[in-house]
Amino acid sequence: MPSSVFPELRFWLLIAVSLVLPIAIYLALLFRRAVSSLTVLALGMLLIVLAGVDVYLLQSLSHLAEKTVSVLDDAVFLSEVGLALYVLPVLFGGIGVNLVSHVLLRHLTQAERRFDAEHRDD
Repeated sequence: MPSSVFPELRFWLLIAVSLVLPIAIYLALLFRRAVSSLTVLALGMLLIVLAGVDVYLLQSLSHLAEKTVSVLDDAVFLSEVGLALYVLPVLFGGIGVNLVSHVLLRHLTQAERRFDAEHRDD
């Protein structure tokens, strides 16, 4: 029986997936002067995937925390704090969906304009 979930690799993956990678993606999008639509689409999809991995890791760690003897694990993963941790993947997934939607809507708008210009004579 593990004594705590904090030394587990899954916990450190949770930190990387919940904080480090999304912040790096946001900084990459904010500080670049020009970003291609393909890059925005890829980073949006990556945020959605990271949100899914984040939920999986939170579930896995909460199940592991039930089996540990540490009270701190229970306080973080099996209480209201654990429920609040799900806000991060919802936020990242929502932003990822918005980025993908933005790219798709922009592409569709341009395609409609091209169609209208090509079929103006009809």
